[in-house]
Amino acid sequence: MGRKRSFRRARGGGLAREAGGHAGALDAGAGVARAPYSSREMDERAASAGEAGTHGEAAASGAPRRRIATYDARVEDVISETHDTVSLVLATPAPVEYAAGHFLTIDPHQFEELQDLTAYLEDVKGRREKTRAYSMCSSPLEPRLAVTVKEERYVRGVTRYPPLLSPYLVRRVVPGQRMAVVGFTGAYVLPRDVEARAEHLVHLVAGSGSVPNFAILKYALAVHPRLRHTFVYSNKTWDDVIFRDALAALEARFPARLRVVHTLTREEDPERHGANVCRGRVGAALLRKIIPDPGASLVYACGPGIGPYERAAARARFEPPAPRFLETVLVALEEIGVPKERVRTEAYG
Repeated sequence: MGRKRSFRRARGGGLAREAGGHAGALDAGAGVARAPYSSREMDERAASAGEAGTHGEAAASGAPRRRIATYDARVEDVISETHDTVSLVLATPAPVEYAAGHFLTIDPHQFEELQDLTAYLEDVKGRREKTRAYSMCSSPLEPRLAVTVKEERYVRGVTRYPPLLSPYLVRRVVPGQRMAVVGFTGAYVLPRDVEARAEHLVHLVAGSGSVPNFAILKYALAVHPRLRHTFVYSNKTWDDVIFRDALAALEARFPARLRVVHTLTREEDPERHGANVCRGRVGAALLRKIIPDPGASLVYACGPGIGPYERAAARARFEPPAPRFLETVLVALEEIGVPKERVRTEAYG
């Protein structure tokens, strides 16, 4: 399907590292590109970021906002994370500044191979195709920018139109290719005073919702040593888990500060993959065990939520839309007593 698939790297292969075997700021097997810095240099960058309080976190009120800019990026590497997900490692002409949890956008109009499909979809929809947003899997402390893309699929009766850009990015992009990216923005980032607000950061993610949280996790482990993390990750099967090896490597390196819990919805015997792998969806029973003190934790939840198409279809049937991952975990968090102001969300769908 994709051109020159042999150029792509499988998970755990070759990078000093969004994704499934990154090293960057933390270590080989836990970051995102070949790191030209020594471990000592990366530790110094983390220490500098922690002291300045401006690198990779939300800016203080009244601070000047970073300007959105267009970057001419070159694809340095394409890393196969799972059967339908890749990380694109991007080189830019100059260093870029962004926060862990930020996203960039890519305009499908720039790709000649997509011109016919783009024009057709615009005729059908009666409007210009929008840019698509993708979260960075890299931490701002890492030497290379990287985004992770999961291929969307057309499902009859579920999705209204066939996806435009993600299949191309996952199946056709090769190292050396150039593309324009626009960034960086997003409110799904850590506050500067995160250690004053909580001692426990809970990540609740599903599917490609793990991407911004993976960046936040790597950054926080390097910069906020007093912060503990629990990373709860829901997927259909074990083979769908993005960053599987990288998360395991981080947990092994920071056993007192990171616990990773996987939930699988379509495997008969998920426990065979490890003690912290269980069957089912994320619900109140699991969250009670993970969050013993709801008032002392911050929760960052990212995953599929009800989209406009689902809402419109439900209205046509005169019924409420079925809850998806995000709506389900928000109800569970409320049930166990987590205050709404201690929950930050990002949805896709």
